[in-house]
Amino acid sequence: MKTKIIFVFALLVTVMSFAQDKRELKLNNDTQLIDVTYYHANGEVSQTGTYTQEGKLQGEWNSFDLKGQRTATANYKDGKKVGKWFFWGENSLREVNYSNNAIASVSEWSSKSQLASH
Repeated sequence: MKTKIIFVFALLVTVMSFAQDKRELKLNNDTQLIDVTYYHANGEVSQTGTYTQEGKLQGEWNSFDLKGQRTATANYKDGKKVGKWFFWGENSLREVNYSNNAIASVSEWSSKSQLASH
């Protein structure tokens, strides 16, 4: 059940990247990737990441809340989910490990004090 919830959240993060109204795109001549920044309606950054020129998600993507605090970090390779993803909650941190574009493991830490820096 927990894995399904994490999967749905990860899917929403990905879908949200396509639902933003305002965005900035720039070709990075060094990497030949397209750097993109999406914005919330209030002007705060919503997501940052890169696409391949074929339109596939690539590298590290970061999601932010309306106040600019990081809520998630994800990794892609040729449009597929890879490596460690992190999801920050008010009092928790979830680490989701992906292998072959599927969830391999999920870890969660809770604390009354502030967790790993947003």
